[in-house]
Amino acid sequence: MNLFHEMTKKPWLVDPTEASSVREVGAFFLPAGKVGLRVFLVVVTVVFTLITIAYADRMLFANWLPMQEPWVLWLNTAFLIASSVAMQWAHNGTRQNNLNGVRDGLIWGGVLTFAFLTGQLYVWQQLVDLGYYANTNTANAFFYLLTAAHGLHMAGGLVAWWRSFARMRRGASVADLRLSVELCTTYWHYLLLIWLVLFALFLVS
Repeated sequence: MNLFHEMTKKPWLVDPTEASSVREVGAFFLPAGKVGLRVFLVVVTVVFTLITIAYADRMLFANWLPMQEPWVLWLNTAFLIASSVAMQWAHNGTRQNNLNGVRDGLIWGGVLTFAFLTGQLYVWQQLVDLGYYANTNTANAFFYLLTAAHGLHMAGGLVAWWRSFARMRRGASVADLRLSVELCTTYWHYLLLIWLVLFALFLVS
C-alpha cells in the first residue's frame, strides 16, 4: 500500500519540507578544497597549454636555435617522479589509518621536491655559465619561462605540503590529515604530468 502511494504521489502536491529533505539527501557534495583545487588546475592547464602551443609554433621559425638540455634534467625528472610516488605513499597511509606511512610519505615527498627545485636552479646556473641567456635566443627564453612557471607552481605546492606536515607534527589525527594529503597528492601527480610533457617538448625541439 505504501509503495502504491509513493508511485501515485503527485510531485506538485508533495509537502515542501518533505521535498527539501529529499533533495538534501540526494545532493551531490564535494569539500570546498577539492572544488577549489579542480578550478585551479583548470586554470593552470589553460596557461601551460597556451605557452606550449606558442612554443611549438615558434619552433617552426628559421631563427629557432634549440639548446642542449643538461643531463641534470634527467636526474631532476627522477626526483619529481619519486616525490610523486612518496606523496601517493602518504595518501595510501591516510586510507589505511597508518600515521607512520603518512609521516614517511610526506617527509620524502617534501625532501625530493626540494631536491627537484634545487636541481632546476642548478640547471639554470649551468646554462648561464655556458652563455645560454634568455635574451640571446627565443628557445632559451621559452625554456626559462616554462621551467620557472612549473617551478613556481611546485614551490606553491610546498606551502600546502608544509601546512599538512605542520598539522601532523602538532598531533593531528589521520582523519584530520586525509583531505589535505589527498589534495597535495593530486597536485603532485598533476605537476608531474605537466613536467613530463614539458620535458618531452624540450627533447624534441
